[in-house]
Amino acid sequence: MRRRPAALVTAALLSAALTGCSEQPTAPAERPAPDAPPTTSTAAPRVPAGKAPTKSFAVGVRQVKLNRDGDRPLPVTLWYPAAGAAGGAVERSAPAAEGRFPVVLFSHGLGARPEDYQSLLTRWVAAGFVVAAPRFPHTSRGTDGNPLDVLNQPADVSYVLTRVLALGEKAGDPLRGRLDPERVAATGHSAGGVTTIGLFTASRDERLDAGIVFAGTALGVGTAFAGAAAPQLFVHGEADEVVSYAAGKAVYDAVPWPKAMLSLPRGDHGRALLGDGKALGVVADTSVEFLRWTLYGDPAAKRRLPADASRGGLATLDDRL
Repeated sequence: MRRRPAALVTAALLSAALTGCSEQPTAPAERPAPDAPPTTSTAAPRVPAGKAPTKSFAVGVRQVKLNRDGDRPLPVTLWYPAAGAAGGAVERSAPAAEGRFPVVLFSHGLGARPEDYQSLLTRWVAAGFVVAAPRFPHTSRGTDGNPLDVLNQPADVSYVLTRVLALGEKAGDPLRGRLDPERVAATGHSAGGVTTIGLFTASRDERLDAGIVFAGTALGVGTAFAGAAAPQLFVHGEADEVVSYAAGKAVYDAVPWPKAMLSLPRGDHGRALLGDGKALGVVADTSVEFLRWTLYGDPAAKRRLPADASRGGLATLDDRL
């Protein structure tokens, strides 16, 4: 079957927008003036008010083989809070920690794999979240790299969520009773950011309580945010050489719900997520507090967000939560 011209245009635009991660960063873009002064919302997350864990957990990891419709293999890396002392190496198939933990979906960028983001994702796990990260069949490293397939990925993530949550109910599974299906967020970087935006727009999954978009654009999925309010955190480098800061800001401006945008003046397309430096620390700490507020309902975490975001002068936070 021949592709429609619109599909070809979308593929070309996605390819242009989401490739080139290895290029050197350009000079920081001038930050667009906000359409309106920052406001503070009194809206609360959909989850009941509570308190996030204060302890740091050890991190376990396992692989789950999934396949949607028989022709979309989706191997999933599952990182989870594990029993034992925190701070050690990630342990494969370690026993799960006691408790019932929120679930965070993570979608990788074009030409990447879930393990590329382990430095960030394991920090979320240590704070008390289960992270499920599928490897997509046409946009991960070692595949045909078809950017148009990004538009199929929101459905992949919804399928993965259904299957992962089922593990929490499956007799004999190590995660039985450890997953909280009422506390779920979707997150993603670059092409995974497109995927994540799609889960709140054209392919809205009503099970999602919150989202985090790293260096994302709405190309192909639109900005018609739908369904119940779900707070959103956007993270974008102002020197992003792949997805412009202005493109990310435009999507952020379209979000009708409580939202915040963490801007890194010297940040490029992904180094703050893939490295282990000070910028990663700011991104990790800010995103952890956002998840603590939106998935555990912890109001103290929301109050800590501005301080975490501004630490070291590496980032600024437009806080409209």
